[in-house]
Amino acid sequence: MGQLDLPYAERARNRVRRALPETALGLAGLLFLMSVAAAFSGAVLYAYYESRQEQTTNKVEAFFRDYNKSIDDATKTIQAEGERAKADIRTQLDELQKFAASGSTLTGLLDKAQPSVYFVATLDQSGGPSVGSAFVVFADSQQSFLLTSYTTVQAATVQPAPKITLRKQGQDDIDATLFTWDPDHDLALLSINRPNLPALNWSAADAPPKIGDRVFAISGLGSTGGSITQGFVADVSSDGLQHDTQIGTQFQGGPIINSDGEVVAVASRTYSPLKFNPQSVFFAPLVRLACDTVLKCPSGNPTQPGG
Repeated sequence: MGQLDLPYAERARNRVRRALPETALGLAGLLFLMSVAAAFSGAVLYAYYESRQEQTTNKVEAFFRDYNKSIDDATKTIQAEGERAKADIRTQLDELQKFAASGSTLTGLLDKAQPSVYFVATLDQSGGPSVGSAFVVFADSQQSFLLTSYTTVQAATVQPAPKITLRKQGQDDIDATLFTWDPDHDLALLSINRPNLPALNWSAADAPPKIGDRVFAISGLGSTGGSITQGFVADVSSDGLQHDTQIGTQFQGGPIINSDGEVVAVASRTYSPLKFNPQSVFFAPLVRLACDTVLKCPSGNPTQPGG
């Protein structure tokens, strides 16, 4: 019977027998080749696994880098927005303070200025009473100096000069001496033999008052030792401050302060750089006009009398 006469299954078995080695050495060689093939396949699979693992690790690390950067950027943005919001709130509060200064705000400003402000009583040229206010601008270990209105103490510029008295509630009267004066700016400087009295701070030279700012006039006369009135700045120039704060006689010569309690000008009822009666609007000489006329201010703040 020929090969073709065998059934199909028998022919397949014969082909497998011929393909397999018939000796032990042949079997060993086959197993060796199979092991080499398995090892190569394992190495390829391991290399593929390592490559995929490295790609995955790189992707994870890149994700966390981007994530952390996003978090940092978001945090910085939130912080910046927070600071801007705080600045906006402070600005709004400043504006509210300008337009709604009352109650505790006024009391706080008066309490802050009051120790440095005195009521001035003297006589005018006809022998009648002349009153106003004065405030301490600097002091040393022997005496203190106060700015006031020239109009209040004008009679003391000639002899015989009337007595000038400074008064503060709960304290003894103090005799004052007219040291020097500047009629053009309605300013005068008084000295008293009281050492180291507290002086009011002046506003910075590079931060002048602006149109619309709230300002406050302080008098040394009041039931609590002083009084305060408020108004707005209408205009500012090198000649002085134009404002609508009502300046009664007792306020002239007293300080005009800003919302921080710093002196910006000196209250006056007669100062008129444009030479006309301002009616309901008052002019006030800027406090720094006192420098080099009745004061010396080499460092920007008064250190000694001028004149």
